[in-house]
Amino acid sequence: MVREVLPYSEGTFFVLPLQHGGFARGVVARMAPQGAVLYGYFFGPKLQSLDHVSTDDLQPETAVAQMIFGDLGLIKGEWGILGPLPDWKRSDWPMPDLVRRDPIGRRAWRVRRSDRNPSIIESETPTPFETNLPPNYSWGYGAVQAKLTKLLG
Repeated sequence: MVREVLPYSEGTFFVLPLQHGGFARGVVARMAPQGAVLYGYFFGPKLQSLDHVSTDDLQPETAVAQMIFGDLGLIKGEWGILGPLPDWKRSDWPMPDLVRRDPIGRRAWRVRRSDRNPSIIESETPTPFETNLPPNYSWGYGAVQAKLTKLLG
């Protein structure tokens, strides 16, 4: 599928609806060159309306979740794109290593994805099972909304 010009880029600030009302905020930190696979940071607190959406408190270290996710919510317009994050600096919003776990064998691997294309895995190395790294799986936009609904109450 050939995509038209994407409505987002790295540094795009957006809002997404939660399952039972309210909204969360997000920032696209990395994207595959043709879109579709993104890495983002997501933030609380839960917003009750979109009247006064602020970016003042958005810092990578205050994110309630970081994850690889699909762009369908942005493409379909179900997630509201509010524009570029003011003072966006790519280096301030890193693509961290992730973790892939085998819960049955209680083994885990540190996964390094490409900084230029989060859909590409560059390496995997064994790591302790109880690491605090974000998980190495891709979330669909509905799953992102469900996860953030749970996190933000």
